Amino acid sequence: MAILHIVHCIDTEGPLLESLAATFERIKSTFGVDLPANIENLEKLQRQEIPLGGQEKALARMIAPSLLAYNSSWENIRVMLLDLLSEDFRKRQVDDFDNGWVYSWHCMDHMHYPSNPRHKDVGYGNIFRYYRDILQETNSTQDEINWHFHPRSITGNPLNAATSYLNSYPVLLEILCRRILEDGWFPTVNRPGFHAERPDSHAFLEQWIPYDYANQVHEDSIDQPDLSGGRFGDWRRAPRTWRGYHPAFDDYQQEGACRRTIFRCMNVGTRFRSLKEAHVRDAFQEAEKSGCAVLAFADHDYRDIRADVEEVRSLITKVKLEFPEVFIRHSGAEAAARAVNNVENEAAPLLKLELRDNILIIELLAGRIFGPQPFLAILDKSGRVYHDNLDVQDFGKLWSYTFDEQTLQKEALSKVGVAAAGRYGHYNCQTIDF
Repeated sequence: MAILHIVHCIDTEGPLLESLAATFERIKSTFGVDLPANIENLEKLQRQEIPLGGQEKALARMIAPSLLAYNSSWENIRVMLLDLLSEDFRKRQVDDFDNGWVYSWHCMDHMHYPSNPRHKDVGYGNIFRYYRDILQETNSTQDEINWHFHPRSITGNPLNAATSYLNSYPVLLEILCRRILEDGWFPTVNRPGFHAERPDSHAFLEQWIPYDYANQVHEDSIDQPDLSGGRFGDWRRAPRTWRGYHPAFDDYQQEGACRRTIFRCMNVGTRFRSLKEAHVRDAFQEAEKSGCAVLAFADHDYRDIRADVEEVRSLITKVKLEFPEVFIRHSGAEAAARAVNNVENEAAPLLKLELRDNILIIELLAGRIFGPQPFLAILDKSGRVYHDNLDVQDFGKLWSYTFDEQTLQKEALSKVGVAAAGRYGHYNCQTIDF
């Protein structure tokens, strides 16, 4: 049986507000067009009625009415979600196994902003917990919560895009530590902020996260000045497969011997690298040929997702008529990745955590972890969190960490935890309270 998994990834960032003045500031910084900020000029630009030397179409796409219709509050998002998560909406179009639509919510944290001009929900775990709670409230057990992170710009401006994980310490590590210590959770699937990876983030992900919905190789050239020339999400050299690939260590866009799997994931409801009918057809053809493939696409929760779902449903319905032998299945990102790797029965790793005098012992009792070591998280009595490397006692099986005058004294501790993704997904998390 040939199966095409349909995976809807959502970069889950919470409410966002952009004023009219801010929209025109973005127009100026992106296209160099300086106009008075008023509705009349906005509508003229959207209708391409102001001559811009050939930039009219590209600018109009950036400020399309649908892209400026932001969910500016949690109440707006809740109204959307109660419809999206309802059985009626999910089963408006079922798959070949009578399952409704499935979402993969890639939650991020807005942390340590010096200013907050877009009125985002700043604070550790706010977005993660909101979605965890509403999925529980609506009994949306078919959905997944996954990982999304935006690197910090060297300017410190929260509106500026960036690609460096190294410049994002210690925020990146703090987020992961607190997910372990406060929520008992660890990521297994990544969606990169700004669709961007670079050597430093490539190396970081290769240590911890087995699946990565990042590859946006696309046949169209980008006519958006702020994104051209491979800036931010550069996937120009990547494979066009819909089955994922293992990247090379020195080049995340080439196939190689790394552990994690990078999957192709187009955009919907945005201004570039959009999912097209040809992409859907290619995914069906690959599923027909190989027996299993993953058609993945991504958008954002700060815009109305419902129109995007209907657009993709229409594409799938149309193309599926050409492939009667291919069955479609609505899947979460991790579930689809495990299926295409034929490891659905691979169990989560089982870690044992204990403190022997001042030495923390971490033992793998069952299964396999993804990377070379579990992720260590430490909380002291002042509320500060720390991450550090472990000492390897038996590679892949036993690790330790010593609390003393060279690290932290045991008396200063409030809580410690470790977590690890499994070699092929799922995770285990263990903590000790002091």
